[in-house]
Amino acid sequence: MRILGVHGVGNFRPNTTPEQASTALARIWTKALATEAARPGQSTSGSSYEVEVAYYADLLQQTGRQGEDDLDSLDAFELALVEQWLDEMGVPDATAAGRATAPIRQALAWLARSRGLGRPATEWFVAVFFREVAAYLRAEDSSRRAAARNRVAGAVAAHRPQVVLAHSLGSVVAYEALWAHPTPGVELLVTLGSPLALPHAVFDRLRPEPRQHRGAKPPGVRRWVNVADPGDLVAIPPGGVEDRFDGVERDRPTAPPIHAFDFHKAANYLASPYLHALLTGYV
Repeated sequence: MRILGVHGVGNFRPNTTPEQASTALARIWTKALATEAARPGQSTSGSSYEVEVAYYADLLQQTGRQGEDDLDSLDAFELALVEQWLDEMGVPDATAAGRATAPIRQALAWLARSRGLGRPATEWFVAVFFREVAAYLRAEDSSRRAAARNRVAGAVAAHRPQVVLAHSLGSVVAYEALWAHPTPGVELLVTLGSPLALPHAVFDRLRPEPRQHRGAKPPGVRRWVNVADPGDLVAIPPGGVEDRFDGVERDRPTAPPIHAFDFHKAANYLASPYLHALLTGYV
């Protein structure tokens, strides 16, 4: 089975070529997919998966910026996306004035306590996630956005996958790429931990623009399944992708609750029994 992965945030690999980064990520994804397949009683082996990963993280890097993992270094647009996310999460006191991050820190501290998460790890995750999301969504016609979308579309055309697995921000890039460059033959699109339905911050910035407050399955994709762990802070609102996009199948619970920030880790989604059950039908 030919699988194309589209990675999420936090995958930038400095001092490597895009080809080298893609190869390295493909090894990681293949190993994660094989974890569930190799368990006793499973009929599919990891060798059944021919995996490539479309790498685009290098295209979202902004030269000259410091504090890549620092909440204080987020600019006004990045902070606005954080505020919109916190508001959707129902977190109180999520408004920041200009570049003042103290109210956001207070809101994140509340969120960390309510979810049993570490505050430093929460701030780090938010800084990493929204820096990359903002780099992609900052402008409808940005060169970075177009380049990332074209990189993924090129990988789809070259690899001709039966299945596209798109994680985190990668689900946004894949969605726009599959719309901009329709490719018949994609039998299954699986979005994993997707922020596609996040109001204002993501959903309302998508291209093509949602019509009458609804998105739709990209042309050329036969089946679309969204998988979201119940504890994933990025995949909100709960059931949002299924509710806001036509042609998406509702998923079932995929795993027991995941602690710390592993709720959004690609490897846990890739190794889930539910995803494996989906893939066995396409071997």
